[in-house]
Amino acid sequence: MERAERRLIFHIDVNSAFLSWSAVEKLKNGDARDLREIPAAISGDMASRHGVVLAKSIPAKAFGISTGEPVAHALQKCPQLVLEPPDHELYRSYSRRLMELLASFCPKLEQVSIDECFLDLTGSRERFPNPVAAAASLKDAVREAFGFTVNVGISSNKLLAKMASDFEKPDKTHTLFPEEIPLKMWPLPVRDLFMVGRSAAATLGKLEIRTIGDLAHTDPKILESHMKSHGRLIWNYANGLDDSPVQPESAARKGVGNSVTLARDAETAPEAKQTLRALCAQVSSRLKRHGQLAGMVSTEIRYASFLNVSHQMQLPAATDDEAVLFRHACLLFDELWNGEPIRLLGVRTSKLSEEPEPVQMSLSDLPRLQKERKAEKAAESLRKRFGDGIIQKGCPPR
Repeated sequence: MERAERRLIFHIDVNSAFLSWSAVEKLKNGDARDLREIPAAISGDMASRHGVVLAKSIPAKAFGISTGEPVAHALQKCPQLVLEPPDHELYRSYSRRLMELLASFCPKLEQVSIDECFLDLTGSRERFPNPVAAAASLKDAVREAFGFTVNVGISSNKLLAKMASDFEKPDKTHTLFPEEIPLKMWPLPVRDLFMVGRSAAATLGKLEIRTIGDLAHTDPKILESHMKSHGRLIWNYANGLDDSPVQPESAARKGVGNSVTLARDAETAPEAKQTLRALCAQVSSRLKRHGQLAGMVSTEIRYASFLNVSHQMQLPAATDDEAVLFRHACLLFDELWNGEPIRLLGVRTSKLSEEPEPVQMSLSDLPRLQKERKAEKAAESLRKRFGDGIIQKGCPPR
C-alpha cells in the first residue's frame, strides 16, 4: 500500500504586527525614527484605566515591557518609552494586503488572526522542493512589498508549525518536524506550549510538570483526572499530535456563532462567563434548529483597548449540547484572558455535520446523559415559550 504524502504546513506570523505596521507607515510619511529600533510601544490612552501595551519593540522588551501590561507600569520600567496610538484601520489594510500576497504564493490559506495564517503546501512540492528556501523567498517577498518582516514556522502539522514560528524572532525561519520534537520542543517551559495558559500552567506546576517534555511523558489519564479533556488535548500537543486541516476562508466560514458587545466592560471571570453561558445557549439553540452538530468551538475576546484575541479547539465529539459548548468555551476563555476589561465576547462553532455521529460511552454515562438531555429539552421548551432570558444558570468560578 502506498504511504500517504507527508503534509507540509507553514505558519506565518508578522513580527510585532501593530508596531511594525505603524513604524512602516510613519517611515513612509517622513518620520526619521523607526519605532522597531527604539524603545517603543503601541498603546491605548494612558490617562484611561484601559491604557495597556498592545505591541512593543524588541528594545522595549529588553526593559521587561510585556504586551498587555498597563502603560503606567511600562513607563516606570522605561521612562523614555515612545508611545504611539493604535490605528486599526491601517492594521486591517496591511492584514488584507498581506493575505492577498500570501494567497498568491499558496492559495490554500487559513487566516487565524489579523497577523497570522497557515499555508498548506502539501500539493506544491514540485514548485517548492526545499521548504526552507521557499520560506526565505516568501519572507523576502513580504519585506520587499511592505517593509515589515514575518517569521515562518515549517512542519507537517499546524500545531508544530505554529510552535516553530514562535522560536527566535524577528525575521526568522524555523522547522519543527516530529523527529525534531525531543531536541527543539521538549526542553521548553510547559507555559510555551500552545493552549497552556496561566491556569493550566499552575495546575501542571502542582503536578511537578515543568517542561513540555515532562508533559509529553506524563500518563494522559493523570492529566485527564485533573484537567478533563483539556489534559488530553495538551498531552497530544506536547507529543506533536495534531491532524486538523488548513481550512481556506470559504470553508472556515461554515459555522454557527454569536457575539455581543457588552453594555459595561466585564472585569471579572464570573461576569464574562455569564455572558458566555448565554451565547452558548443561543448557539446551541440554532444548531438544534438546523439539525447540525459542531466539531469545533472558538471563543473570542475584544478588550476595551480594541485588541482582539481568539482561540479554537476540537471538541471530543460533535455536539449541539449547550453544557458541552459552555464548558469548552470557558476553557478557552481561561487560556485567553489576560485580566484586562472586556468589551466584546463571542462563541463560534465550526466543522458542522448534518447527521449525528456515534459517540462511544460507558454504561455509567447513560443516566447522567439522559438527565442532561431531559433538562435541556425542558429548558429549550421554556425558551421557545418565554424567550431566551427565562433560564439563568450559574457559572463556574475561574
